[in-house]
Amino acid sequence: MTGIRLTAPAPGWSIDADVVVVGSGVAGLTTALRCAAAGLATVVVTKARLDDGSTRWAQGGVAAALGEGDTPEQHLDDTLVAGAGLCDEAAVRTLVTEGPGAVRRLIGTGAHFDTTDDGAIALAREGGHHRRRIAHAGGDATGAEISRALVEAVRSAALHTVENALVLDLLTDAEGRTAGVTLHVMGEGQHDGVGAVHAPAVVLATGGMGQVFSATTNPSVSTGDGVALALRAGAEVSDLEFVQFHPTVLFLGAGAEGQQPLVSEAVRGEGAHLVDASGTRFMLGQHEMAELAPRDIVAKAITRQMQLHGTEHMYLDARHFGAEMWEQRFPTILAACRAHGIDPVNEPVPVAPAAHYASGGIRTDLRGRTTVPGLYACGEVACTGVHGANRLASNSLLEGLVFAERIAADIVADRPRAGAEAVVTHPVTSPLLDPGARGTIQRIMTRGAGVLRSADSLATAADELEDLHRSAFLKADAAEPKLAVPGVEAWEATNLLLVSRVLVAAAGQREETRGCHWREDRPERDDENWRRHLVVRLTPDRQLVIRRTDTEAFGPVRPAGAADCAAASTTHPTPEEP
Repeated sequence: MTGIRLTAPAPGWSIDADVVVVGSGVAGLTTALRCAAAGLATVVVTKARLDDGSTRWAQGGVAAALGEGDTPEQHLDDTLVAGAGLCDEAAVRTLVTEGPGAVRRLIGTGAHFDTTDDGAIALAREGGHHRRRIAHAGGDATGAEISRALVEAVRSAALHTVENALVLDLLTDAEGRTAGVTLHVMGEGQHDGVGAVHAPAVVLATGGMGQVFSATTNPSVSTGDGVALALRAGAEVSDLEFVQFHPTVLFLGAGAEGQQPLVSEAVRGEGAHLVDASGTRFMLGQHEMAELAPRDIVAKAITRQMQLHGTEHMYLDARHFGAEMWEQRFPTILAACRAHGIDPVNEPVPVAPAAHYASGGIRTDLRGRTTVPGLYACGEVACTGVHGANRLASNSLLEGLVFAERIAADIVADRPRAGAEAVVTHPVTSPLLDPGARGTIQRIMTRGAGVLRSADSLATAADELEDLHRSAFLKADAAEPKLAVPGVEAWEATNLLLVSRVLVAAAGQREETRGCHWREDRPERDDENWRRHLVVRLTPDRQLVIRRTDTEAFGPVRPAGAADCAAASTTHPTPEEP
């Protein structure tokens, strides 16, 4: 354990539970429902409202071998190809074999998917898939329907929920096992201010960290809180350098920041074409699947065309769909485009890549267990080994379903019960960043660690991030009167800085191009040296230690504090500290 915690007031209230689930997307709510059904006292903590997580924004659907002639083996093959040699095959096999059953159980929970005239689930195709295996709802509103069904189930089951609550840090007992979390509830209500949920099992399902970049498809709450908490708690994270940039995000102008409208891959799956300003298709001949190539390939092709033509975007042309198809199949996307003055029925849609999904995260085993006993992670915040260097389209919701069920089964089998007392022994507080640093971090990351990276760009980003880190410590040491005040914006900025430092450190070490990690100075994939995972942890003196695994297999998840593996490791010191 590191003993590192965010600077925050002491908890003023507490709740006792058997399990606390942090996050209310598909992963968190599925875990919570399964645990509660088994009789465990379960509390759900969520940063906004129950239905405000990333799941709600998912357009495409859930990938699973549900169609006639499709098999889990074919789904496995497509996933391994998209992952560019870094998927853990055991994890992928778990995903694709248990996936169809998990989708059917989701339907049993109350989710309604679009069907064909004969009542079968309607299946679409997306990039990287050789078959139609994407189950969707409301045309392009799959995430919203899944969120609706799960939220209704949670409310029907009368689960204890704490909304508008930012999780702060992990609590542990005298043996270093998980004992709950601290959190801050925003606004007045049953709970307000900093409090604690005491529980021997904590499930992090906090979503992604897209807000480390200036433009992203992620909602504003996606600030890497779960990964930052896990690092401070001493857990390992892996593959954080693999950030998937969605190829087709509605281009709103060079200065657009924050959450950007997504134009689902399903639009290309139905036959839309990527074209330049002259109307020429440029994916033909670049990959056998053309516009339906894996996302990293399409994002790189769009970026190259932008560089070639000196433009800031390309176009997605689906005028041949006609108004009826747009209105029935993609009503959400149609409305978003029209809201920004673009009518895809009559004109091509300007698109450019934007940060979309973190393929890496908190390192877990196949039961969702992290290197900290009692701490689990699920969904985008986790790194199960399923996605490798690039996530296959629509595997994310499926991963949330499958591994949520596995986590719940593990917790239920262990039957944890509230009672262990949390102890805090001389905690090391992490100085907070001024909230204004958030925009600075995003600009640093967009310039230095975006779609296209190099040794120089990453080194510059690392130096600029360290300057921010060092400045926070110097201000704290000098007891400056203008220190950042503990609060949501300061905590979020501090979390963003930590995950950004880890991402850049890992990206700087990976001297190759693989999947969604694109090094212009190292353009080739290097399987001999880099078909490996980079695993990062934070030491008690705030140093980042990076080690490389021996193979692409994920291997066992070792308890925190175990000796470093024999593989080479690198320490990134914090120069301002003794």
